[in-house]
Amino acid sequence: MLWIGLISIVFGSGAVHARWWATESYDYLGSFQFGWSIPFVGVLVSASYALGLPDEARSRGGVLASALLSVGLAAVVVSLGQAALGSQLLPRSVLGLAGLLTPLWALFCWNLFSDIAGRTEDRTRLVLIAEKVEEFGSLSGDLATAAERPARIEAVLTPTELRTGPADLLAKTVSETGASLIVLDVGAQAEAEIVHDVAKLHRTGIRVRTLSLFYEEWLGKLPISELERVTLLFDIGELHRQQYVRARRLVDVACSAIGAVGLAFLLPVVIVGNVVGNRGPLFFRQERIGKDGIPFEMLKLRTMKASAPSGEWTQADDVRITPFGNLLRRSHLDELPQVLNVLRGELSIVGPRPEQTSYVEELRTKIPFYDARHSVRPGLTGWAQVKFGYASDEGDALEKLQYDMYYLRRQGIRLDLQVIVRTLRAVLLSRGR
Repeated sequence: MLWIGLISIVFGSGAVHARWWATESYDYLGSFQFGWSIPFVGVLVSASYALGLPDEARSRGGVLASALLSVGLAAVVVSLGQAALGSQLLPRSVLGLAGLLTPLWALFCWNLFSDIAGRTEDRTRLVLIAEKVEEFGSLSGDLATAAERPARIEAVLTPTELRTGPADLLAKTVSETGASLIVLDVGAQAEAEIVHDVAKLHRTGIRVRTLSLFYEEWLGKLPISELERVTLLFDIGELHRQQYVRARRLVDVACSAIGAVGLAFLLPVVIVGNVVGNRGPLFFRQERIGKDGIPFEMLKLRTMKASAPSGEWTQADDVRITPFGNLLRRSHLDELPQVLNVLRGELSIVGPRPEQTSYVEELRTKIPFYDARHSVRPGLTGWAQVKFGYASDEGDALEKLQYDMYYLRRQGIRLDLQVIVRTLRAVLLSRGR
């Protein structure tokens, strides 16, 4: 809805200018200005989406700021084109109307989206049936902060309660809470009577999910506690779909070539910054574990003091990071040299982030299925990266692995593009460390 409105605003403004505001009216559809309206619309829509409109905005002020920034980016593209060609590509009235109407339309869509999301949340109420309730104490927090689809836990029942309680306990709980979804963990699925009662409710229109499927659909990850070896034998895009492998490599080479040009322009600035506030080597080289467990040397712009010890988890506000290094991290520019790793085939643009050798040796002995993430080529960015961020301890590493498992299960062009867009959104909004 937002995108349709933005397209209508730009093309409508162009048509109005051609008919009423131009010195002499002309055929807008047949003019070169219509042709330049198309890239303007493309940048406007892309920037709006990358900045999180309408669903990611948290306030009306955020909506207006993001909408204005989107128009500004689109106007910059047109201005650069005008400067290069030496002629006015779009009338000022089109840019003015787009700048005026885009924030208002984005605000309207945000209000509408918020209403729909609120109603959806009311509908997606769930009853959780779990053997070990304490293992899922963070589930409510995940649903509140990192959900792909809105939901709310209304009640939690254990198999023991259902075995020893009234025969209609489950049906009564679903009715009283207004739940439309029942979620069962592995233990509950093994109870024939529970499955029988759930099946009866299913025939009345109540939806049913295993805990693993619920995590996958609503949270975008696979819970390690619910996985078994055989459940990992699903098709993986990079291993089982040759067309995807070829398309992915083409995207990798194209994006990394563009990134290499950007790196060439950035290096003089970084050299000056290093001299002023980050003295020491320009690059930071570190051994990471790649596909099939093969190590490679990953490149980054150095962000820590030259004397800082390595091999330790990076913490928020890490004292080893220099002020200039912090700027590079916040802007994610420190990752840019990794485009050379992509060109060499050691990294992809999207994939599980590679970890240090020492971390991998430690984590593979403590976290089940950890080596599964090495089935595919690691990435410059990844699903776990945009959903969770950096890992600072073993608990974070386990959490990220659950997102990596989801990526392996769903790996494809669509998910890769989604990761790229969310990464651009994080960079534009200066998220991360």
